[in-house]
Amino acid sequence: MILNTEALKNCTICPRNCGVDRKKEKGFCKTGIKLKVASAFAHFGEEPVLTGIYGSGTIFFSGCNLGCVFCQNYEISHFCEGEEITVEELAEIMLTLQANRCHNINLVTPTHQIPLIVSAILKAKENGLSVPIVYNCGGYEKVETLKKLEGIVDIYMPDIKTFNRDFAAKYLKTPDYPEVVKSAVLEMFRQVGNLEISSDRTAKRGVLIRHLVMPGYTDDSIEILNWIRDTMGKDAYVNVMDQYFPSYRASEFPEIARRITEEEFLTVYHHAKKLGLRLAVE
Repeated sequence: MILNTEALKNCTICPRNCGVDRKKEKGFCKTGIKLKVASAFAHFGEEPVLTGIYGSGTIFFSGCNLGCVFCQNYEISHFCEGEEITVEELAEIMLTLQANRCHNINLVTPTHQIPLIVSAILKAKENGLSVPIVYNCGGYEKVETLKKLEGIVDIYMPDIKTFNRDFAAKYLKTPDYPEVVKSAVLEMFRQVGNLEISSDRTAKRGVLIRHLVMPGYTDDSIEILNWIRDTMGKDAYVNVMDQYFPSYRASEFPEIARRITEEEFLTVYHHAKKLGLRLAVE
């Protein structure tokens, strides 16, 4: 598979394998052949190792290859709000963020637009882009595509959402998510290893895993943490997140139409500490 606009003619860049010609129609991701960006700015709400002093140069891409019913950025991901831009314009955005002293370029939900994004990265690097590239994704990634990113992406930041197939089918519209995310994270780990933090306390290379604790699914969270420890070791860097709230269509599903309890979060968080994992917030 080639990683340029030709790959979008019969699109199979993500595990959905839509096979649509995105020059003529949109895939499940709701995007076509053009880059679509919702916002770009110095973000101070990410993990401290990303934001540092001057912020993470964050670019939110419109659309998504997942169908999460509880999406907290649904206006961007599901309604595809944003502006179409060129590869050259995206390269200039990256260079501007670097010029503003951002510690990295943080690509949020890049999966379905990655051929065009790679073109922009390479163009920006020709013009002096040197900060780390962060691949901030939902974890539903194709190993074949990830292999094309080796040497381009410095920091992979997947969100491991679930290992429960019923959860994945019902809430993500993605029943094969558990096996896909495992394969994807292992490929990311093969490429860049565990997270390396420089003397200025910012991340330079490696994998940073996010996991959002969901109401009623602490057993699932514990299974995920055990897998991380077993496959990536104690040096795996994990952000156990407590900020779930019932957004978008979550109110249609009574079992997840609530925030998590303190007990639920602490059960997962303390298990992560017991495993000896490196936690983003301690």
